[in-house]
Amino acid sequence: MQVAIYVRVSTTRQSQTQTIEQQMSRLQVEIERHSDWDLLPEHVFRDDGISGANLNRPGLDRLRDGAAFARYGLVLVTAPDRLARKYVHQVLLVEEFHQRGCQVHFLERPMKADDPHDQLLLQIRGAVAEYERNLIAERMRRGRQAKLRAGTLLPWTTPPYGYLVNPERPRDPSGVQLDPVKAEIIKQIFAWYTDPKQSVSLYWIAKQLSDQGIPTPRGGKRWNVATIRGFLRSPTYIGIAYSGRTRVIPAKRRRSALLPVGSGNGSCPTPEEEWIGVSVPAIISQEVFDLAQARLERNKQMARRNNKTHQYLLRGLVSCAQCRLAATGKERNGYLYYICRGHTDALLKAKDERCTARYAPAATLDELVWQDLCHILTNPILISQELERAQAGEWLPQALQARRKTVRDALKQIERQQSRLLEVFLAEVIERAEFDRKRHELVQTQQGLEQQLRQLEVQAKKHIDTLELSQNIEAFCQRIQPTLETLSFARRRQLVELLIDRVVVDDNRVEIRYVIPTSPKGEVSRFCHLRKDYLNRPTLLVESQYFLCRQTQVGTHEILGAFIPTVPLADENTDLKRNVLESTLTGANEIRSFSSVCSRRFYPSIRLVL
Repeated sequence: MQVAIYVRVSTTRQSQTQTIEQQMSRLQVEIERHSDWDLLPEHVFRDDGISGANLNRPGLDRLRDGAAFARYGLVLVTAPDRLARKYVHQVLLVEEFHQRGCQVHFLERPMKADDPHDQLLLQIRGAVAEYERNLIAERMRRGRQAKLRAGTLLPWTTPPYGYLVNPERPRDPSGVQLDPVKAEIIKQIFAWYTDPKQSVSLYWIAKQLSDQGIPTPRGGKRWNVATIRGFLRSPTYIGIAYSGRTRVIPAKRRRSALLPVGSGNGSCPTPEEEWIGVSVPAIISQEVFDLAQARLERNKQMARRNNKTHQYLLRGLVSCAQCRLAATGKERNGYLYYICRGHTDALLKAKDERCTARYAPAATLDELVWQDLCHILTNPILISQELERAQAGEWLPQALQARRKTVRDALKQIERQQSRLLEVFLAEVIERAEFDRKRHELVQTQQGLEQQLRQLEVQAKKHIDTLELSQNIEAFCQRIQPTLETLSFARRRQLVELLIDRVVVDDNRVEIRYVIPTSPKGEVSRFCHLRKDYLNRPTLLVESQYFLCRQTQVGTHEILGAFIPTVPLADENTDLKRNVLESTLTGANEIRSFSSVCSRRFYPSIRLVL
């Protein structure tokens, strides 16, 4: 029988002291005691220095993937807390392995899946492990807080630019020294920015440092504006290193409409009375620092984003399809355009990665998008037709279809293996014991795959109440239709912000991502205020709402499919939760003319929403 082993340690120090090697040696001894257990090198999974409090672990992910494909029938772990620190995670993983025909064997306490005493013991040990982890974390936090208040511990592990620390004791405040070269660069940055004789921008400072060949904090050649702003905002350079200036909170807004959301965490400032300061050598004076803060606030008020000289209907809603960056409204030679950051970013220019997309005429793009928005609102039957297609099951995600096909192919392969095994046995090539053992393994694998297939079929049969959604959408459109022709620019802007999530512009097409509320609650807040991800996220087994995507093309009847799973995070304010119906319109028109004469077709796309 094929066996896999999993080992894990939580800290780098444990990894360096060979603690993980001790786990592997114990598991190897256990395998040698069973002659029918076979361990392949690729079935050894390890996570060095990774906490067991979460399931996002590379080694564990590979172990679960292998179990899903029935590559082994037994997983060996030294103890339950090595598999996971939380009881809920332990139960989830053990149940997942059992459903896929893979048993879990803990070295310190062998278990039987059908023994209630073993299940009780697993629950108790999981709860104790979770309590132990929380207790250790709380003690370490309180210990750090006490050392920070006493001024014997630095709040950072890596020294800021301009400082040096004792390599043997990197968090000892007494070992902090100024880097003579980098400290002078910090002084020069503040001197440039606070010079009363000239008003310079952060881009100007970054360009000066890059032109002078001064390496960045990470050793690069091109300085970033965000790095310069961080220097000017840091109170460390006046002699105080603060701890607890910010705290982690669940992210409320996405950072980009076209890029992944990342970890889903954000930060917010904490009150100054909660900050803990540790004294370090100062590089600049308090007066210079205050001048820099005043200049930053003044430049913030005069920033281009606060310039309302020209009216842009799609301000903040346009993105470039080539470089995936946002496009802003700018004036060029008396004409207004939407120009992406890929044309103007200094770093992209230095890397020779400037975007080659053409400028999008603002007036023409605004008119095209507005006219199509009016067409959608005056013809709600288009949305209802797509809902009927969703009810018929034509919108299954590609990921779900591919997984279902993979499971069915695996079942067919197992059936062929069973037939070949029977032929080999009847030909008296193998003994009865070997035949029974291999047949038992195949049956277990088949049962696990059949269970997965049943779950996928149940998920595919989940659908939405199209009648109720159609009525809500039609009512919303009827309320909006009478006022479309008489709306002022401000009212048009409000309607665009509510119903359009993003406008993606390419050289030969325009893609409009609509968001149509499916209930009155959905009209409260903009869709972009909800956290969601367009890329690189797995499909979740949750109750979902369907989104409509439509494509506009010229001279073609080809229907293109786009299956993009997206997962929004609910805002802390429950009033912001809403069911929405999103549609995407892609116009294959020249950017120069934006011809609105085109044939329209819908194509299926699903975005799953919590």
